[in-house]
Amino acid sequence: MATTTRLMTADDLLGMADDGLRYELVRGELLRIMGTGLEHALIADNCYGSIRDYVRNANLGRVFTSQLGYRLASDPDTVRIPDLAFIRRERLEAVGVIKGYFPGPPDLAIEVISPNDRYRDVESKLSDYFAARTRMVILLEPDGRTAKVYRSPTDVVVLMEADTLDGADVVPGWRMPVSEIFD
Repeated sequence: MATTTRLMTADDLLGMADDGLRYELVRGELLRIMGTGLEHALIADNCYGSIRDYVRNANLGRVFTSQLGYRLASDPDTVRIPDLAFIRRERLEAVGVIKGYFPGPPDLAIEVISPNDRYRDVESKLSDYFAARTRMVILLEPDGRTAKVYRSPTDVVVLMEADTLDGADVVPGWRMPVSEIFD
């Protein structure tokens, strides 16, 4: 006799008791997110300060840290938590203030690659973002001090320290020297 395992839902994840750990939900399966180190936190903070200030002053929307989860798919549910994310003002206003995960993808997801990140896990996350219609994903890679800008899984631009990252049509007008991300 076969047994079936019930997949978890986004509501199940939201209702879990706080055990001090962080989790994502990937196609109904619980995935523990490892803590990050100081280098990771500094890089995320450098980028957050730049984009948050710009977005706020231009009244484009909001920038969120890894405190907000995004429900990217349902049945089975997928909830991802990027290191940083931007959501356009119009989309936020349409949703309003809710208690649960944001219902849909961020317009921009920014991920800082950690030493413990496996390539297939990063690829899976990228796939989930683009399947949900995230418009841009930026992977910040501390080891190579590069920023990889994805407009789709196959449309990728690699920026080096001498280059400048920009928000293109997703965060119009936002620019940041790649070197400042890693300093």
